[in-house]
Amino acid sequence: MNLPTWITVSRLIGLPFLFYFLNTPTPSHRWLCVGIFLLAASTDWVDGYLARKLNQVTELGKFLDPLVDKLLVLAPLLSLISLQQVPAWAVFLILGREIAIAGWRINPNLTGNTAIQGANLWGKLKTVTQITAIALLIAPLPQPWETISLIVFWLSVVLTLASGVIYLLPTGVPEKIH
Repeated sequence: MNLPTWITVSRLIGLPFLFYFLNTPTPSHRWLCVGIFLLAASTDWVDGYLARKLNQVTELGKFLDPLVDKLLVLAPLLSLISLQQVPAWAVFLILGREIAIAGWRINPNLTGNTAIQGANLWGKLKTVTQITAIALLIAPLPQPWETISLIVFWLSVVLTLASGVIYLLPTGVPEKIH
């Protein structure tokens, strides 16, 4: 356990607070949740930066980082289902993709590689879009923002599914046909 890994694990501290305050979603509670969520989400960049800068990239960190990201995304989405802001089936699609790819990434029989693979560009774009959508959906914003929040949410669902498909595609370069 090095500093970047501890920072990764620290993201989990915010989850009980998100559940608690979204259970009674007053405007002040919602803004508090936005702050907690964005603070926790911002540590994702910090731990990755420090791991690379301090040359402390580990297999444990490569495993925990995406797992904690998934928990950080799915926890508020579950609350947003109960608040009837997002449909459960869309969150189920996100959950299904996350579980499938998490299993795929750590199973050397499926990937042909004994090292745990890091997230690709599409996975990172998916995460940023999910974080943006969740922050917008949690925030008690005026009506025009509700539509924008839902558009970003549906974009995150599409990117989640697309990044999952892209992740499963073969990585080898096809041979040229002459």
